[in-house]
Amino acid sequence: MPHLAKRGGLDRAFRGRPLSFTDQRAECIIAHLTGAGYARIEPPILQPASIFFDSGEDLRAQLYLTSDLSGADYCLRPEYTIPVLSAYLATASAGARAAFCYCGPVFRFRPGQDSDFTQAGIENFGRPDLEAADAEILAIALDAAAAVVRNSTPASRLSVRIGDAGLFSRLLEALELTPQWRRRIARGHSQGKSLDVITSLGLNGTDHSGVLGVLEGADKQGARALVEDLLSIAGIAPAGGRTPGEIADRFLEQAALKAGSGLSPEKRAVIEQFLRVEGDPYQASAQLRALARDAKLDLAAILDSFDTRLGLIAGQGLDAAKLRFSASFTRNLDYYTGFVFEAYEQGRGGQAAVGGGRYDQLPQALGAKTPIPAIGAAIWIDRLSQNGGEP
Repeated sequence: MPHLAKRGGLDRAFRGRPLSFTDQRAECIIAHLTGAGYARIEPPILQPASIFFDSGEDLRAQLYLTSDLSGADYCLRPEYTIPVLSAYLATASAGARAAFCYCGPVFRFRPGQDSDFTQAGIENFGRPDLEAADAEILAIALDAAAAVVRNSTPASRLSVRIGDAGLFSRLLEALELTPQWRRRIARGHSQGKSLDVITSLGLNGTDHSGVLGVLEGADKQGARALVEDLLSIAGIAPAGGRTPGEIADRFLEQAALKAGSGLSPEKRAVIEQFLRVEGDPYQASAQLRALARDAKLDLAAILDSFDTRLGLIAGQGLDAAKLRFSASFTRNLDYYTGFVFEAYEQGRGGQAAVGGGRYDQLPQALGAKTPIPAIGAAIWIDRLSQNGGEP
């Protein structure tokens, strides 16, 4: 994992000072976002490292870390969603409706690429009309990205893929899988793993049956103490950024899965059929309703929400039928729990230029006392054409 030398004055140097950009694309995008009613915010570049540790192993491995004289761990800002949300939660108005935009540098270790790049985006908190907020975020992000390319529109320049992490979670609940299987499949799906890999109970190809046998039926506190003792005796530091508690939780899950009844062929077949659904969103909705009917699963409420969102997306002036839905589509950050999307500029390769989604559980994970609806989108400016941005 990369690690920076200590830079005690870095945060103070940037705190509260607007950043200037010569890139015309950035100026054009931020003008669109503020014009849409999103107040600009610039959180400090230096952030507490711990708030990013549960965002997924990919992001955690890309952090640039440092520490102060007290031993507190910090990192250079790797993305904006968590810092913007943290700043919002620290205000007296946390829980109320709020909308923010941003544009500035973020820092991630990317082999063969620049480790600092410019990210713009929007975050929307506290709106109870979830589907309408989803549609608005999608439309504003696509409009802002398309505006930097001369004579372009979202439909002509951007190919858009959508998914729904909440729909997949509801499917797993309706199948009445054990909590361990639901967590394992949901986590593996969010990491883009195949069902074959997810359902394999091996740990990196190593036989851990002895440890699993000892932990089977153990409580979490005892299991964590055992794992910490084993690591200490062996002189092994936790790998991959995982804490001993996280390692213990993984072993406990493995023990529960090993002892349980497993994933039946019938339920696995339903999941596989679900993950194959893709294409026109309206046709996908019909296919998913047929799947639910045949499998005798109650997905009516969340599919009604899916259809409502499509109607509101059309109300934003987008042709919803031209969006590509994929039931297997996921984004590589663990905090997404609902509607997700990515957009690719045609002719610019395979990297998404826009990406976002709903993350309603993240506010409470960061300390909110009550649930707060939350959705946002990021725009990676370096992935957009450079021949635009003019009025």
